[in-house]
Amino acid sequence: MRLLLKLSGEALAGDKKKGFDDPTIREVAGQVKRLVDEGCACGIVIGGGNFWRGRQNDTVDRVKADQIGMLATVMNAIYVSEMFRGEGMKTAVLTPFACSSFTELFSKDLANTYLAEGRVVFFAGGTGHPYFSTDTGAVLRAVEMEADVILLAKAVDGIYDSDPAVNPQAVRYDTISLDEIIEKRLQALDLAASILAKENRMPLRVFALQERESIIRAAHGEFNGTTVTID
Repeated sequence: MRLLLKLSGEALAGDKKKGFDDPTIREVAGQVKRLVDEGCACGIVIGGGNFWRGRQNDTVDRVKADQIGMLATVMNAIYVSEMFRGEGMKTAVLTPFACSSFTELFSKDLANTYLAEGRVVFFAGGTGHPYFSTDTGAVLRAVEMEADVILLAKAVDGIYDSDPAVNPQAVRYDTISLDEIIEKRLQALDLAASILAKENRMPLRVFALQERESIIRAAHGEFNGTTVTID
């Protein structure tokens, strides 16, 4: 099985909301290692929200703000990659732009070679272009690595019909199609990412990272969250 795990930067920061929470990262690493030991090929995309949350004032140009966000994802990938190595895994960090010797330049062939070797591959730097979210980058890399499914680990336990932080009556979907997400403009996945997933028939499983063994259970399809179908 090939899977792409999308993690938010905020989730890796734990209660601190900024930087890194090492126990959280070790817990994630332990779950991924179990999946790798089972024979899963695993790619990972991490957001940059624990360092940068987009354009924060009108002084910073949107393109520059997005570039800062891309660099935040590179820092996250390098750090988490090292934590994974400390748990006994082989890793690689690939970016769509040159970062000297810090990372390797992304290519589909290189990524698939590393995955076949049993490495956990971190796809950092988003798409390499502004105006695209890490959700879109995650779907793009999942398509390129020919993943079977995207595991979307979030702070909430699935996709709701409205924001559960604002509306206490919000209802969670157990199953929803990509067509419905696009039609209803649900915020769990941005529109560009949803359309790209639909066009490439890429299913997703959305769940709360903080639940016990959430990544393993999502990979096995036995999880508490939302299944996003391609029909």
